[in-house]
Amino acid sequence: MTLLHYLVGVLSGVAVGFSLGLIGGGGSVLAVPLMVYAVGVSEPHVAIGTSALAVAINAASSLFDHARAGHVKWRCGGMFAAAGVAGAFVGSTLGKHVDGHRLLFLFALVMILIGVVMLRRRGDPGEAGVECTIERAPRVIGTGLLAGLFSGFFGIGGGFLIVPGLVHATGMPMLYAVGTSLVAVTAFGFTTAANYAASGLVDWSLASVFIGGGFVGSRLGQRVAVRLSKDTGRLSIAFAGIVFAVAASMLFKNIGAW
Repeated sequence: MTLLHYLVGVLSGVAVGFSLGLIGGGGSVLAVPLMVYAVGVSEPHVAIGTSALAVAINAASSLFDHARAGHVKWRCGGMFAAAGVAGAFVGSTLGKHVDGHRLLFLFALVMILIGVVMLRRRGDPGEAGVECTIERAPRVIGTGLLAGLFSGFFGIGGGFLIVPGLVHATGMPMLYAVGTSLVAVTAFGFTTAANYAASGLVDWSLASVFIGGGFVGSRLGQRVAVRLSKDTGRLSIAFAGIVFAVAASMLFKNIGAW
């Protein structure tokens, strides 16, 4: 790859980090198309494996920012992540044997459904003091397992699945779901990346420039998320809007896979 490709990689990393900081998701969903269509990675599975590594590290950075602001429910995130890691490993193992372009097309359909669900809940402010007690554990763990399975199968960090999953399972406010989701996004991303790396499907140099740009973007995204959350529903609308835009692009570019 040329210097221009790596420069595009840095700028793409800023966009990915911003999305993670803003809505807790969109990392791999943005990174994979950017790697394929902007940077020029020809093999979708390499783009998926590389993005999983970059997103995992950028998610960890964004998690630090949200935790410092008090937006992370650690017990909820830990339950969700622990259950999801097992699902992510199984899902990523299955995903490596499915055509990469078909994976992108299928995930776009899932994204549209998730966006609709989040728009329907946009007026719900949530319960800021919610905690993941023993009574809530089965629902949180079950949702985490399912989100991890989808995350690994589609080769994504999983924020677009985890944020609505946490809101549904616990009733926490959107901003807290964004911050808490990054615990699981980090865990899912590293699980998927390790599985792909074992098969030689990670471009380490490209991952490094994405990570560098992501550090900058994640800090900007976290600050914007705090501002939007002051008006109930705006963060949910932003989440759904990004979901729909990326899904439409992915459907258009991968419809030929079918």
